[in-house]
Amino acid sequence: MLNGEARNGGVLRLCALCCAMVLGAVLAACGGGGGAEEEFPSKQIEIIVPWDPGGGTDQTARQLASVAEETCGTNIIVSNQTGSTGAVGFQAAANAEPDGHTIGLATVEISMINHLGVAEVTPEDVRGVMQYNFDPAAISVGADTDYRSIDDLISAAESGQNIRVGTSGTGSIWHVAFAGMAQKAGVAENMTNVPFDGAAPAIQAVLGGQIEATSASGAEVRPQVESGDLRPLAVMADERLDILPDTPTLKEEGIDWTTGAWRGLVVPNDTPDDRVETLNRCFKEAYDSEQFRQFMEQNGFGMQYKPADEFEAFMDEEYERFGRIIESLDIRQQ
Repeated sequence: MLNGEARNGGVLRLCALCCAMVLGAVLAACGGGGGAEEEFPSKQIEIIVPWDPGGGTDQTARQLASVAEETCGTNIIVSNQTGSTGAVGFQAAANAEPDGHTIGLATVEISMINHLGVAEVTPEDVRGVMQYNFDPAAISVGADTDYRSIDDLISAAESGQNIRVGTSGTGSIWHVAFAGMAQKAGVAENMTNVPFDGAAPAIQAVLGGQIEATSASGAEVRPQVESGDLRPLAVMADERLDILPDTPTLKEEGIDWTTGAWRGLVVPNDTPDDRVETLNRCFKEAYDSEQFRQFMEQNGFGMQYKPADEFEAFMDEEYERFGRIIESLDIRQQ
């Protein structure tokens, strides 16, 4: 039989063991005790795309996600949450749990729709992860017209001719793009927006002689340029496009104006810095992959990278710039 002292010693040792186990559990739950931080990503990542399946934004998102599953080390799904010129998807991304497992696909419209009166969401509602695309606007005319350069088109407007420019809709990026150019060139009063339901019918209207020009992306006009039906006069970029190498930039023609459509990744505002850095690193690795580059080049999508801080600043600058143009155009919805 055990004497009282032995029994008491055993009880004390048992109590000490129990206390140590409880303390260890508490420290682990609180992230203390020098243990490793929670692994990230620790579950599936969702990318919210604010546009319909099959479109350019959806295609680029799915291709980037496909490559990033390997570079980020987790499954990535793409969900399409559409409506209100992108506002539904933008707001869903802004309102998501800020743990880094929900990413928004931001497009240029996030810097425009508040000014247009469509929705309240702005770039201030999210934080940037990275920009991965920029498709500058291109001004194109029928190949059988007398407009051989952007200067010819501007000169016609200066002489009083009404230059009708087809776009994918009032308040679209392609409308704002040519309107900003017209303002810079001092011919805004004689360049009129003619809205269509997309770039394709606007291009057909140019080819049919119903309008003088169209404002669209280089990728959208490339087939008609290559067939010899359209003549691109200028692109609104800092450098010439690889897919339209013979087309000068507006800056080359003396007009200091660059704009177009862009795409990037964003997360909710309260997402921790270290998780934003992790997402930037693994998606940048996917961006740099040969698979993604080939996809973008083959489909005519321009590649342009900005890291998180630069992308945030860029979105804010775009918001301010588009606000001034949209106000001058008086196209805000009431």
